[in-house]
Amino acid sequence: MHLDRYVNTLGKHLKARFGERVRKLALHAGFTCPNRDGTLGRGGCTFCSVRSFSQGDALVPVSEQLVARRAELKRASRFMAYFQAYTSTYAEVEELRRLYAEATRDADIVGLCVGTRPDCVPDTVLELLADYRQRGYEVWLELGLQSAHDETLSRINRGHGIAAYADAVSRAHRHDVPVCTHLILGLPGESAAMCRATHARVLDLGVAGLKLHPLMIVRGSRMAVEYSRGELRAPLIDEYAASAAELIRCTPAQIVFHRVTATAREPTLIAPDWCHTSWPAIHAICEDLIRSGVQGCNQALSERRKDTGAPRAIG
Repeated sequence: MHLDRYVNTLGKHLKARFGERVRKLALHAGFTCPNRDGTLGRGGCTFCSVRSFSQGDALVPVSEQLVARRAELKRASRFMAYFQAYTSTYAEVEELRRLYAEATRDADIVGLCVGTRPDCVPDTVLELLADYRQRGYEVWLELGLQSAHDETLSRINRGHGIAAYADAVSRAHRHDVPVCTHLILGLPGESAAMCRATHARVLDLGVAGLKLHPLMIVRGSRMAVEYSRGELRAPLIDEYAASAAELIRCTPAQIVFHRVTATAREPTLIAPDWCHTSWPAIHAICEDLIRSGVQGCNQALSERRKDTGAPRAIG
């Protein structure tokens, strides 16, 4: 099954713009996180593993990482530099300027993706990203929100609330920087209705892209301890696919889905076991979309949910 037939994927979006396949090259530039280094807290979010990203990569120059990542990919001649690991705006702007320049110095790099937290996006960073956009690069600011419910954000130790996200999105809009928002489905204490409310809130604030993840229990995280005690459970694939497909149907057709599921490698992943690869979840989501409608078909339903006022009350 081809997800592009039912969803406005990033791959589909990039091919329409550049006329050929464009692939992301994931980079680790040695950033940490204010929720790890003591600025906000230590230990990070409860779902995050201290071994999520290879620290060895951080010692390798960005230009060399790009060479290695290119060698791993086939059937692509254009790429986006993706600063993925931890909080990739958590540095002085001059250091970011140097890193982003190093990542985009080759002609085959046509875009820049920067993953970060909503509370680590000062205007100087937005101005830097806006400059790349004005120079013709494909630019995405990826904000890890996960949930629009402050009680959930507190429970998973995010270190920020929905207000910080709303502020970051508003300022990104003023600088004409597209935002892709990360959402985790299946967080502890959250119902399907709460996931829908988060989605409605994100749409209400305005977003250009979405990235959906199932809750994954990984080694080295505090959630792994909770899971071993039976205090939380991992989502079943049918549950996740149904929830993700419903959100996709309620998403306007022009919004770009950067991802509809996620994976983790062994031995990092504890549960759910279907997250070892992306294909089972993608297949299940596609089947649901075929049965019940594709992206955007329930946009009117999403608008009616916003009109109730409930999503706006979050946070």
